[in-house]
Amino acid sequence: MGSCIICGKSVDGRICDLHEEDVVFEFRGNQPDQLTVDRYYRGTVDGYAEFGVFVDVGDSVTGLLHRSELDQRLESLDWESGDTVFVQVQQVRDNGNVDLGWSIRQAENEFRGTLVDDPDQGAPYLKEDESGNEDAAADDESAADASDDSEETDDTDEADTAATEDADAAATEDADVTTDDESDEQAEPTSTADAAAAETPAATTEADAGSGDGGTAAASGGAAAAVAETENEEATEPNHVAIETLDDRVGETVRLEGVVESARQTSGPTVFEIRDETDSVECAAFKEAAVRAYPEIDTDDVVRLDGEVRERRGELQVETEALVKLEDDDRTTVEDRLADALTAQAEPDAVDPIVADETVEALTDDVRDVATAVRRAVLEERPVVVRHAATADGYVAGVALERATLPLVRDQHDQHDAVYHYFDRRPLEEGVYDMDDATKDATRMLEARERHDEKLPLFVFVAAGATRESLDGFELLDLYGAGRALVDDVAVDPEVDEAVDAAVAPDGTDAQETTAATLAANVAAHVNDEVREDLRHLPAVSYWEDTPEAYADAASEAGYDADAAREVREAVALEAYYQSYEDKRELITDLLFGEGDGPGGLAGHVSEQFREKLDTEIETAEANLDTQTLDDTTVAVLDTDAFTHRYEFPPTALLLDELHRRHRDDVSAVIGVSDDELHIRSDHAIDVRDVADRAREWVPNAGLTAASARHGKLEYIAGERSAVLDTVIDVVADEVA
Repeated sequence: MGSCIICGKSVDGRICDLHEEDVVFEFRGNQPDQLTVDRYYRGTVDGYAEFGVFVDVGDSVTGLLHRSELDQRLESLDWESGDTVFVQVQQVRDNGNVDLGWSIRQAENEFRGTLVDDPDQGAPYLKEDESGNEDAAADDESAADASDDSEETDDTDEADTAATEDADAAATEDADVTTDDESDEQAEPTSTADAAAAETPAATTEADAGSGDGGTAAASGGAAAAVAETENEEATEPNHVAIETLDDRVGETVRLEGVVESARQTSGPTVFEIRDETDSVECAAFKEAAVRAYPEIDTDDVVRLDGEVRERRGELQVETEALVKLEDDDRTTVEDRLADALTAQAEPDAVDPIVADETVEALTDDVRDVATAVRRAVLEERPVVVRHAATADGYVAGVALERATLPLVRDQHDQHDAVYHYFDRRPLEEGVYDMDDATKDATRMLEARERHDEKLPLFVFVAAGATRESLDGFELLDLYGAGRALVDDVAVDPEVDEAVDAAVAPDGTDAQETTAATLAANVAAHVNDEVREDLRHLPAVSYWEDTPEAYADAASEAGYDADAAREVREAVALEAYYQSYEDKRELITDLLFGEGDGPGGLAGHVSEQFREKLDTEIETAEANLDTQTLDDTTVAVLDTDAFTHRYEFPPTALLLDELHRRHRDDVSAVIGVSDDELHIRSDHAIDVRDVADRAREWVPNAGLTAASARHGKLEYIAGERSAVLDTVIDVVADEVA
């Protein structure tokens, strides 16, 4: 006979049935049928399959951990061949196949012990007992002696057991009374507990003490619990300490205040990960084996925890004695303390623009705010989602933030694929973040939270979202508490400014003198200063014409002259059109940072296709421009339904931009009209909302609205197309006159 290594109970071996799932086994057998179902085993990753992971259990047996058993996506596992993992044997089939289950404990120190499962040796044993058979023989001889003596002590044992049961019952009755009557709690329990403790045999006390390892005291409801309860009541409150100081406080009882990062249930204790303004630590709370302790406490709750600091297998852990959720002012105080510390850690140093730029220098505080928001999201292990327009400017701006953020994500996470889970670029067809886009994003983030326990992301809108047409989408994100930041080259509408947490955008007077990529590159340089040199050529790439000299010089120093910058811009514009909803991360990275420089490179090759396709479409469009003059104002109109290839490159917006650039000396505005949309391009400051309001007076039944103030787009019902076009031409001619 032996004793359970957890509770001390007499068993045939070293673990009782109740605590078998609290330990991990090292398998020494060579046949699948020698495994024990429901036990947890240490294994080694053998390889991946489409349907799961093969794990070697011991040296001779391999099992399958099916993907349906995982608590995360198979592709998100960072296990590599040869890695040590922990699995549960669920079934051993007649054909020898072994079905394995997922273990939420993936470190040996998360189990309450380790035993060797060697079928040739009988019952499992501790590894340190492997010194030889002499010890085993000695144990057997001692057991025999103990058996001989047992007859003489049977009567005494029975009496001791009866005394123990009476003491426990007395303590339990007293505990029930104290629950109902607080006044009794101060008097009767102490003396009763003392008496019970005095009557309790030493052997019982030792067993109870052994069963308390890794959690609260095991003798709940017994005499020891009554004593502990009384002592705790009389003890002074522990000191509140910072988690970063726990290395020096092993063995002390401390108080922590922070937020619950995670809460997971093991087959033994419940493990809460608590983070304060300095660090995080795991705190074990034990009620019963595999029973959730403090079920009212959940992830993101702000809590106060009292417990003893212990070191278990080289890792710090706090054994929880009391845990409460903080509310109202107490919660706010802790949240503010954590927020201030995190902001201080995330905030970049003094803002230093990539080149001298008055527009950026006027937005110094805003650049710092958005950079801090991105850096803080990474530190909080919160995904960063960049929503950018599917244009050359939008892609360059989004990739600037991507270039800066990905190294920070790699540093923050151990998983090799973290860069795909904690940073995402999602292009937008239009420069408007509407309810369709917001609904997709909300669905994805809520599913990720439900299935993978991911935090809600920070959304960064680039070259999109600055106008109030995006307000509905922002409000949906706000309802769920997702963060929102914005970088754009047009003035932000007041309603939008209130709907986002931070924004970088000109006030309107400088809107024509910068690009979203210019602003985003400056933000990115302050998200991660180590990539600053990688970003120097990006602003020049985003200008279709009149590139500021300072940015042209910076690009040239980085190896991109005017022709190279043009090629990259055109290549990105072409690829932005194809698979417009995909980020095309690796391809766009190659265009902007890799093979895009020099004749014959990737960018040069794609740029040739851009010119060919655009020139062909421009030739057809120019032949069909309808030029109209009203009061000395000339307007060019293109029927985009009749005289363009609607589902081929270039898209309508890019085609009209190019027509405007080529004919700006001859016409005051270019208008593209289709069945239910109308686009306006002009060097004059035309407010399409004002155009829509004025035109609506003449065609009140056309359903005329400004669909995108940022991109000069109007929408209406197809039956009123002719009336809307005539009216808009009149209004535009009047606006530019």
